[in-house]
Parts: sequence; structure tokens; C-alpha cells
Amino acid sequence: MDVHVTLTGRGDLAAQVYRQFLEAILDGRLRSGERLPPTRELARQLEISRNTVAVAYDRLVADGFLVGRAGAGTFVSAEPVRSRAAPRGVVQPRALWRSLPDVVAPTAPAEYDFRVGVPDPRLFPMEAWRRLVARELRANAAAAGYGDPSGHEGLREAIARHIGISRSVRAGTGDVLITNGAQQALDLIGRVLIEPGACVAVEEPGYRPARLLFRSLGARVAGVPVDGEGIDVPAIPSTARLVYVTPSHQFPLGTPMSLARRAALLAWAERRQAVIIEDDYDSEFRFGDRPLEPLQSLDRAGRVVYVGSFSKALLPALRLGFLVAPASLAPALRAARQLTDWHGALPTQAALARFIDEGLLARHIRKATREYAARHALIADALSRDERLRVVPSAAGLHICARLAAGVSVRPAPGLAVDPLEAHCGEEPAQHGLIIGYGAIRQDAIPGGLRLLRQSLRPAKDRPVNEASATAGGAGGSRSA
Repeated sequence: MDVHVTLTGRGDLAAQVYRQFLEAILDGRLRSGERLPPTRELARQLEISRNTVAVAYDRLVADGFLVGRAGAGTFVSAEPVRSRAAPRGVVQPRALWRSLPDVVAPTAPAEYDFRVGVPDPRLFPMEAWRRLVARELRANAAAAGYGDPSGHEGLREAIARHIGISRSVRAGTGDVLITNGAQQALDLIGRVLIEPGACVAVEEPGYRPARLLFRSLGARVAGVPVDGEGIDVPAIPSTARLVYVTPSHQFPLGTPMSLARRAALLAWAERRQAVIIEDDYDSEFRFGDRPLEPLQSLDRAGRVVYVGSFSKALLPALRLGFLVAPASLAPALRAARQLTDWHGALPTQAALARFIDEGLLARHIRKATREYAARHALIADALSRDERLRVVPSAAGLHICARLAAGVSVRPAPGLAVDPLEAHCGEEPAQHGLIIGYGAIRQDAIPGGLRLLRQSLRPAKDRPVNEASATAGGAGGSRSA
């Protein structure tokens, strides 16, 4: 193993070597059983005498940190060594970051997993995907240098064609920018458009990670009520210059934005010289009703940035998303991408391009839609027969929202993971209900999970102090962007 050792001055060089190896062992950088460089090799690298290195090694052996094995070399002792924690430090982030919630590590799936935004990995055509990725890795094994910040050209062309056919989005190859999921797309848009202190309007209830992201970029975030037709356009603050909406399948309620409301929002944006972010996060899965035209295709003033993701259609772990922006924003967005992480994994992007071009994506979506439609129908029917719940009508996506009737709340239930509606509210008073995802749970497990859910309903007077965390048992506001 190559070990970094820095020698300064002409003092006791053996002591310097000893101290740096000791710190590496105590810090856990050198672990029990790892082999150290031979004394001759390390002495040559450091340009010191072999005897100096040998003195340091002998001292570490005498102290019990190293052990020599005849004919094999010198190794870190097999005896357990307690690692030293890194210093906590005194440097603090900006006050805004201290006000944001801590990142919650993913938890093991519950027995009845109704978490939001989690697709079923068993439906994913892994063998076909593995074949395509392996092909691209072989083809690009000798590739060197960086790529276009906009992403793999073949994938941008395939996405433009795919969303043009499936969603009527008007886009060419040059209009598409590949991102690491929808969340990075929102980050890039915010970096380019949000001035410190600017007002950004979001849906209420709405997608919490977007709200927090805009706050982190220095925006004042205003929640705007959502009704059965979508965002309440007259309620959008007149100072807002950026509006974030999910019109195809409002998150988390699930209702689509009406055509009249879409027209009103576009007219408002033109009057106010504002920009609309259209997040089309799970529009692939539709179980009925003809999909309405996206805002992007209705826009004639170039004020809509369309955001999409493959996290639901494929797998969240692939981290593949995209945005389609007006030409006036494209250079700035490319520059922002280059300044943050330059570009994503090009072999993976090339594999997705082939996945789309070979018709595998369309075939997978058709298969998954049939399965998700069956789960959606099963859950919607069961919930509609419980008078304590008020199901919000929806015909797409991977979740159903059910509002709690007056006087009803939910107690924690071991083995049940379900998101509370409160977790997606940014304004007071919070709305009460449940967001029930069906991407991660098997169809045959749904009846048992719903029985447990019904058993967890109780009178509101017993509502927990922190119902959002008590009820969730899961992601607490994420839909895996």
C-alpha cells in the first residue's frame, strides 16, 4: 500500500515517520492486517536511509502497532486499535444551513412498504440494462477527457424524441440537458435564476426537497394553495419571479392541473415576466383519462423550464434526469452544470440512449403501468370504503393521497411505512392525511398492509405531538427525485 509521508527539516526523521504511521493507524486509515511498504522501498520514496525507516518500524513493532512476519513483510497489528475521532472543529455553516433539517439515512424497508416515490425494482429489466452498460463500458474503455456538460448527445436526442412522442414536449437535441436526477435540475435552474432574497412560489402542499433547495439558494419561499384544479394563480405573490409546479400529477395530492388553470398560470407568468418550472416527475404511469398538454407545449413566450426524471420509470439509484429550457437559458445552464460537477457518467447515459432507441423503455413502461394500475385500483377501492378517509381522485403516478376525516389521526404501527401529508406542508396550519405509495409493495401484500393501516386510525384527540415523524416510518417527504 502506498502511504503518504511528509518529512520536514533535518530533525529526527525516524520520529517523523513513526508519528505519521502511528496517526494513520489510530485514525483508522491504516487498518489491522494491512501491509506496509518494505523499508527499502519507502526509504527510496522518501530519499532517506533505509536504517531511518527501519528504526521507525522497529519502534512501532515494540509499541505493539506493527508485527513483522518472516518472508512476508510488516503488517499493522491484528490487535484491535481504537480509532480516534476527527476533531469537531469550530467552523460553522451559514445560519440558513443550520436551520435546515438533517439528512435522514435510508432505513430498511418495512414489511408493508407504502413509501412515496419508490418504484418496484423487480419490474426493471436488469439483464437488458446490464448488457447495454457492459457494451458501453467496453466501447469507452479507452476514452479520455471530459464530455459535454449538456450530457451524452445520443441520450439528449433520444430524450427529445421520447418526450416529444409520449408527452408532446417541443424540444430538439440542443434543448435537452442531462442531470443527476430532477433535484440537480432544480438546483441548476435555481443557481441561474434565483437572486438572494428573491421570492419563489411553490405549491402548498408540495414537494418538500424543492422548497428546501430554493431556501438554500437564498430564496424566500412562498407556499401557494392548491385546489382541485391546481395551483391558485391569483394567490401567487406578485413579487414571485419563479414558480415551481407539478401539473401532470400534483405532488402530493395527485390531481392534475386543469387546462384553464394552465392557461391562467402561463398568462400570469407572461404578465409578471416570471419563469415556471414544470416538474413532470411521474407522468409515465397513467391509468385513465387523456393526459393534458404540458405547460411547456402550451408556452408561446419561452417561460417554462420542463424537468423530467427516470427515477420512477427506471431506478432512483441510476441518478438520471433532464431539463428542457428555453434557448435564452441554455448557455447559463450548461455553464452551471460545468461549474458544479461538469457532467454525469457518460457510459450510463449512452446505455440509456440505446435503452430508449431499442424500444426497451417504452416496453418497460407499458409493463410497469399494468402492474401499478392494478395496485392503484386495489388501494383506491379499499380506501374509498373507509369513511374515516377521503381519497383524492388521481389517475397516474405511484401514490394515492387520502385526507383524514375530522376527528381522525394515525398512530405509529410497527412494520408499516407510510408518509403523512403533514410532511409535505410548509405553511400553517398543516393539512392532515396520508400519502400511500404502491411502487415498493407487492400486490399480494397490499391487503395486509391496508388492514394494519386501518387499525392505526384513531380519534384526533390522541394525535401525537410530532405526527409527521410518528406516522411516517419512512422517507418523510422525499419522492426520490
